Amino acid sequence: MTIQELEKFSPALWNYDMKDQLKNHIYSRSKVAFEYGDRNRDLIKDLQALKKYQDFIRKKFIENIGGLPDSNTPLNPEITGKIKEKDITIEKIIFQSRPGVYITSNLYIPENIDKPVPAILFLSGHHEQARHCAEYQFVCRCLSQAGLVVFAIDPIGQGERKSYYEAISGRTTINWGCPEHDYAGSQTLFIGDAIARYFVHDAMRAIDYMRTRKEIVPDKIGVTGNSGGGTQSSLMMVCDDRISAAAPGTFIMSRESYMFSGGAQDAEQIWPGMSAVGFDHEDILLMMAPKPVLVLAVSYDFFPIEGTRKTVERVKRFWEIAGKQSFIDLYEDRCTHMYSAPLAIAATEFFSLYLSGKKITPDVSKISTVDPSMLLCTKTGQIKAEKKDSIAVYEENLEKYKKIKKGLSLIPLKQRKQKARQWLKQKVFSNRKNYPLNPRFYLVEPVEEFDVEMCFWWSQEGIFNNAFLFRNCTMKNKQLPVVIALWDDGTNSIQNHIDWIRSQCNSKKAVMVLDVSGTGSISPNPISARTNEEYLGTIHKFNDDLLWLDDSIAAMRVYDVIRACDMIEQWQGLDKKNISCYASGKAGLYGRLSAIIEPRIKNVFVADGIRSFSEFVENRYYDKYNVRSIIIPKILRYFDLTDFEGKR
Repeated sequence: MTIQELEKFSPALWNYDMKDQLKNHIYSRSKVAFEYGDRNRDLIKDLQALKKYQDFIRKKFIENIGGLPDSNTPLNPEITGKIKEKDITIEKIIFQSRPGVYITSNLYIPENIDKPVPAILFLSGHHEQARHCAEYQFVCRCLSQAGLVVFAIDPIGQGERKSYYEAISGRTTINWGCPEHDYAGSQTLFIGDAIARYFVHDAMRAIDYMRTRKEIVPDKIGVTGNSGGGTQSSLMMVCDDRISAAAPGTFIMSRESYMFSGGAQDAEQIWPGMSAVGFDHEDILLMMAPKPVLVLAVSYDFFPIEGTRKTVERVKRFWEIAGKQSFIDLYEDRCTHMYSAPLAIAATEFFSLYLSGKKITPDVSKISTVDPSMLLCTKTGQIKAEKKDSIAVYEENLEKYKKIKKGLSLIPLKQRKQKARQWLKQKVFSNRKNYPLNPRFYLVEPVEEFDVEMCFWWSQEGIFNNAFLFRNCTMKNKQLPVVIALWDDGTNSIQNHIDWIRSQCNSKKAVMVLDVSGTGSISPNPISARTNEEYLGTIHKFNDDLLWLDDSIAAMRVYDVIRACDMIEQWQGLDKKNISCYASGKAGLYGRLSAIIEPRIKNVFVADGIRSFSEFVENRYYDKYNVRSIIIPKILRYFDLTDFEGKR
């Protein structure tokens, strides 16, 4: 067998197909969590139990997204212009949700209102123009035609708020919307935050501003939006009890229905650890009970309509408990993913009825939109070009990390390392069950001057790991020190490292080239058109599912390395007291982390790869390829790789 043939060899050729094992493992664990949540909700029988459950969910949710920023800073609103029409005035407003965080917005004020009226916070979905695109203008005008004040704001990374807009070049360096959300969202995970905290806080501060306006009844404010705006509406329903009525659009479904659809989600839609406590989309809705809620959905959505219908049906009983059965409903339009005209009409009728007391159907024939440029709050179309002190998630996250880093520096290194080891061990082991290795030694093959022994074993129930063990053919029947080799693509990338393997074997060592979960010969079948490791690819999606479970791909893979140490103890001809690791590329990280908590690993040889986790947070731009595979959320709250550089 040649090296090239060896790279193509896998347990699948030996009647063991492991291509779906990672998916099956994650989905099975997720289903257990979904069932746990269903049982908890089914125990709620009265309003007292409902209130207790709502308080728990709100507290846990806010905690898991990293808490909320302070809301005691001045809003400093600026009205930069007005559009006056026959039936409406549209104000162009910039306010600060936090110092330096400028929110661009439009306030739709119906003409001829002589007293404060109810209002709607409109939250935009993933549209580049955000609040001022024609689709969303139409919704806002429908609502205002019914006598409601409407406040529409731009979300992070869209409209006039593109965080990576570089004024000097006049372009964005990271694409708007989902790519930007994921880019900045990955940075927040390192310190244990979800980017959702910034989305929901912006919206909460919008409510703060709305409550200052004389045109608005402060305790009659509703919220709506579709797609990403449906996500933000959901965040508000969970986090802000000032919302009086809600119409989340084209987002509500169930975690299980979307998980099996195979799609990854945007970063602000990932709420770490919430599936672990049983949270599902039912909880988004019941957090509003018994207040009025209209779920807006479309039949042909990529968000599974089956999940939407089931979720709404299951939560209706919480409104029945309060005797307000009519306060929860589902409106479904037969179209694709959008805030369609029928949805806009349904939302207008809903909000006018429950906030104003009279159902009003808008006359859409009288509604027209304006050129989006007319609604801009800035002259250039980007806040970054005009507010020199403007900051975004990157800067906010960095500032928070600096405080964390300063706090850690005050702790003696020995004490800090001890605490870091305890935390890392808990993260790596807490979601695992001890399971027999039951190894399968399936082939010994001469390859050039090497004897290559192939074996796979159970790392945990349902998860096989695989390895090729290299020894110089002159070392038969000898007890050899062993180096666990960890690099990107594992056993599928032998040729790139053959010179190093040769040097180790020539120095009378054995080399175990390890495939940790989802790598090398046990890489999963792709569940999308993207490659496994790229943005929104299979590993990205699986890691998001694990984040919901308070777990991560990185923690799983560190555990795999520790289990490889267990396997070495059973492998004949290997010195179990003389184990080291060789780390290269992103995959090398798993060996470096395992050495922190696994005393059997005596040394780690770092060839290349990640220098520190802080470089991903401190630098505005970083290597985003497969970045989700190296993040254990909160890790920078406890340590960085540089704290353990002595173990090599």
